[in-house]
Amino acid sequence: MNNQDTICALATPNGVGAIGVIRLSGPKSWEITEALFSKPLKGKLSHTVHFGTISNRNEELLDEVLVTLFAHEKSYTGEESVEISCHGSAFILGKIVEALIAEGARLANPGEFTQRAFLNGKLDLSQAEAVADLIASQSRSAHDIALKQLRGNFSSELRDLREKLIHFASLVELELDFAEEDVEFADRGELKALVTEVLAYIERMAASFELGNAIKNGVPVAIVGAPNTGKSTLLNQLLGENRAIVSDIAGTTRDVIEETLNIEGILFRLIDTAGIREGAEEIEALGIERSKEKINQASLVLCLADGSSPESVATVNQWVEELKVTYPSKRIVAVLNKMDIATTENATVALQISAKQGQNIDALKKWLVDAVTGDFDLANDTIVSNARHHEALINTAASLQKAKDGLETGITGDFVAMDIRQAMFYLGSITGDISTDDLLGNIFSKFCIGK
Repeated sequence: MNNQDTICALATPNGVGAIGVIRLSGPKSWEITEALFSKPLKGKLSHTVHFGTISNRNEELLDEVLVTLFAHEKSYTGEESVEISCHGSAFILGKIVEALIAEGARLANPGEFTQRAFLNGKLDLSQAEAVADLIASQSRSAHDIALKQLRGNFSSELRDLREKLIHFASLVELELDFAEEDVEFADRGELKALVTEVLAYIERMAASFELGNAIKNGVPVAIVGAPNTGKSTLLNQLLGENRAIVSDIAGTTRDVIEETLNIEGILFRLIDTAGIREGAEEIEALGIERSKEKINQASLVLCLADGSSPESVATVNQWVEELKVTYPSKRIVAVLNKMDIATTENATVALQISAKQGQNIDALKKWLVDAVTGDFDLANDTIVSNARHHEALINTAASLQKAKDGLETGITGDFVAMDIRQAMFYLGSITGDISTDDLLGNIFSKFCIGK
């Protein structure tokens, strides 16, 4: 990437809209814009907006626009920047970009604006990645996680941990220079306590990835059960609309129906599956096979039983136990539906609802939220939602565990220092204190062009 280039790109989505925004960044942003704009821009202040017309070098009038100026020290990218707001016609936007390129700008690569912000020290790497997550967020929780990361909360915690490790690693390595004098600068007890503390913290952050990833991508919830246990009625009740056809005829739902539901800022992807039973005819049997596939893909599974049928309750309880053995990592629960007509002996299932009457639906929603969040506090805990960060944390934990084991067995300081340095390397790779061109290229290639 050549930082001496001036880049431009459409910053708003493709398509027709009231306005469109074109962004420029680079040393000639103001100069290139001024060559096309009807008013002089040289000497103007940063963060000022100017109204005028824009034309190409053939003096063909393209549009009336607003031009916003950003000086290099005050811009998103850390470079001289401009944003041109025009009418949201695809033709107009294309002609303005074409005119900018003719004046010396080039089209930006995916994520190049944010990559320049990182390289110019405006953001660290984890903050830069949070920009993409913030743009893609579809729920309040996903938005909150990305915003905390963008504001530097995650980076600050990692740097504090890294500084602690650097301090002790430096003392251990200093001892190596005085090996013949048998001098000990780093107290082994304090170092072991520190490594244990940091290791526990890193392991908890790594464990939060399951929650963060679920929130980021939506939590798949499979609603399963025999025909006529009320799966489609439950889906409709949760959504507050008649999304699925409800009938007393067994096998009405023959395919998988998926809809999204936001509960307390968490996005759930509800999957209403075909009723599972033996002896189904061919088309229904295909739906049942798809139902089993969705169970495999889901994070949470609601197994519905008909509260008025002892056989249904017994079958569902058996299913739950079998599914827990087959999928030990999934949260699976038996739900007794039709509690309004349930017989006394069947009212032993802990989670009881009436989908038709809307009874206890709030309790079911609470179970869904609690099953996802576990013992994490979304408001206060750091939640990891990035797979690259998770991998780095896992590697950090492995290095710290080796250092801890070494301290317990009394290995020499050079090996302990090596493990701690390795842990610091992995932590640094998250924030970009340590990075490679291949890593940066892979990260920013996933961004949209205008960001």
